[in-house]
Amino acid sequence: MKLLKGSVAALITPFVDDTEQSVNREKLVELVKLHADGKTAAIVPCGTTGESPTLLKEEWEAVVSTVIEAARDTTLKVIPGTGSNSTREALRLTERAAELGAHACLVVTPYYNRPSPEGVLAHFQELDKVGIPLILYNIPGRTGIDLGADLIMELCETCPSIAGLKASNGDLDQITEVIYRSSQLDRPFSVFSGDDSLTLPILAVGGVGVISVAANIMPKVMDELVASFMSSDLNQSRIIMHAIHGFCRALLKSGSNPAPIKSIMNRAGMNIGTCRKPLVDLSKDKAAMLVHELQMMLTKLSEHHIPYDQALTKIVDAAAE
Repeated sequence: MKLLKGSVAALITPFVDDTEQSVNREKLVELVKLHADGKTAAIVPCGTTGESPTLLKEEWEAVVSTVIEAARDTTLKVIPGTGSNSTREALRLTERAAELGAHACLVVTPYYNRPSPEGVLAHFQELDKVGIPLILYNIPGRTGIDLGADLIMELCETCPSIAGLKASNGDLDQITEVIYRSSQLDRPFSVFSGDDSLTLPILAVGGVGVISVAANIMPKVMDELVASFMSSDLNQSRIIMHAIHGFCRALLKSGSNPAPIKSIMNRAGMNIGTCRKPLVDLSKDKAAMLVHELQMMLTKLSEHHIPYDQALTKIVDAAAE
């Protein structure tokens, strides 16, 4: 397994504004092209940002197969979300992702039923049998359990297919320990920031990228953040991180993901549809706050002559009308 790294987009799922909120496969193809052109390293369809809990089995298949086919002649890696709180269902999804030609799978810790460490091990040992690279997704705010460094390392030692971690627990001490200890493994292991606002701190302690919500609207900016750090242009990466920090925090604070990012994408004219219930669109006040944070971000980027994605300008222009 090669080391996975770079800016990875946690892809939204676009819906048609019909009574069923059907998956918009044509728009999915457009989004794949957007990321291929924006130098995104990989895309994650059907993660939680892709509203996987509300997708039917056939819809999951439609999204993943469409994205894989659209990315076939690009440099993009495709890493579908295949997690579930049912080991049998997670195994089915992981096997199907491998059959469809995915490069790896993002697997969230089993949620709600809160398994013991032994249960987590048993879960991932089943998925390890598929043989496709697996990226652990640790997000205790949604799953109810936090994978400690000891358990993460035990998982790595027990399951050879585990190739990385999406760290969304905000614990830099734990993340630093995992990065240090995983460097002793006999295979590549990628630690990604799972929070856009913590990308630079995690890169600084040895992370290799970010699995990003913000990349849905600004893939070029997120790529430049990671690329400038990797090329040792620390000043550039610091300037970008300072500029985007407020907007990235606002994406988390203004509503349940992916409602904020979908709201801002629609305001950019991307026409990706609304979220499925129980998530709803943002209130006017929260949407205005997001646009305000975006405007401040653009001002900071402009001051330092850092190019940004055109869709960002469209949002500000639309708000001014």
